[in-house]
Amino acid sequence: MNIVCLDLEGVLVPEIWIAFSEATGIPELRRTTRDEPDYNKLMNWRLGILREHHLGLKEIRETIAGIDPLPGAKDFLDALREETQVLILSDTFEQFAMPLMKKLGYPTLMCNSLEADPDGSITGYRMRVANSKLSTVRALQSVGFETIAAGDSFNDLAMIRASKAGFLFRSTDAIKADNPDLPAFEEYDEFLAGIQAVLRA
Repeated sequence: MNIVCLDLEGVLVPEIWIAFSEATGIPELRRTTRDEPDYNKLMNWRLGILREHHLGLKEIRETIAGIDPLPGAKDFLDALREETQVLILSDTFEQFAMPLMKKLGYPTLMCNSLEADPDGSITGYRMRVANSKLSTVRALQSVGFETIAAGDSFNDLAMIRASKAGFLFRSTDAIKADNPDLPAFEEYDEFLAGIQAVLRA
């Protein structure tokens, strides 16, 4: 049985931290997993910036409330879910993602959790499991699933490489250049067609 594992930010919804960077006027927060392969380094850096500017969950959630899925993302996801099981694997946090899941029709999501004080100050984060995307793909394979994976960032490459088929979607030129063997798509119709070809092979 097949299951498609999709990244969230950059694939189905805009990058939350980039949107928050634009909302706050703090350009340093534009840095994402497309730029920094070490997720722990990236998150600790982000949390330092939030503390410096006295920003927390309240301000980030206000930004997220105004974020909609990328144009065409929900139709793509709906069409894909008519053909196979789909699992969203993301290194974002449940406190960020749930409003976006509502707008996408509540697909199944596995992500991480933030730690926060009662006043909303973010004090840390808890990863669901180490190397969460790859670990989840390996676990699915261990119970009989064949995985097809897609994403746009450095932290998606391991799950893509571990799957029977993998794709890049709206990735960076540098990542595409470093992984020339991975099919890379920019539009949802060709992305859907690429996945369907694997499902029907």
